[in-house]
Amino acid sequence: MKLDILAIGAHPDDVELSCSGTIAKEVDNGKKVGILDLTRGELGTRGTPETRDTEAKKASKILGVQIRENLGFRDGFFTNDENHQLEVIKTLRKYRPEIVLCNAIDDRHIDHGKGSKLVSDSCFLSGLRKIETSFEGKLQQTWRPKHVYHYIQWKNIDPHFVVDISNHMDKKIESVQAYASQFYDADSKQPSTPISSKNFLDSIKYRAADLGRIIGVNYAEGFTVERYVAVDSVFDLI
Repeated sequence: MKLDILAIGAHPDDVELSCSGTIAKEVDNGKKVGILDLTRGELGTRGTPETRDTEAKKASKILGVQIRENLGFRDGFFTNDENHQLEVIKTLRKYRPEIVLCNAIDDRHIDHGKGSKLVSDSCFLSGLRKIETSFEGKLQQTWRPKHVYHYIQWKNIDPHFVVDISNHMDKKIESVQAYASQFYDADSKQPSTPISSKNFLDSIKYRAADLGRIIGVNYAEGFTVERYVAVDSVFDLI
């Protein structure tokens, strides 16, 4: 299956927290979208890898994505090396996405910056024909996504462009809340974490509202780019 967009996150819930409004919008626009998780989030303070697997499936159903896979890299300890790059390259060549959305270029969690660079490097390497990979016993063809965009996570990084998600904010929140083990629950007996507070849950909406305010809409998500954003006409900008 060829995808239009492949959203990649270091952990299950990275994508939902950061770019699920954009995903939901493009799914509604008829685009084929998939999600790739690099790890199972096994070092997370709350819940278990099995819990996260179940929550990820629920979130995927809410967003209506075509596929979701997990590479099973070691949470906290994966590196940007040849072995990890080859696994990402195999997935890129398998689904041949036009656009890749991936982790923030710099963030509080060390896996986010690592995941960002790993995916970016792999997108480039995936286009080199002398790097050979196979899937189901068949040699894969090279593939390089046209665009790599980095979503914004914990840190307030200034975006290079923003996407209006006003009509998909509710679905974004619903997909985030699929990860019930991770986020605010007044009755939870689990240890508190930086992302389990009510303020963090509220921030998903008020950060999107602030980005939306700046461009004159209700809600938006921001992204950074690796090269200039080009438009065919100044009228393409809203």
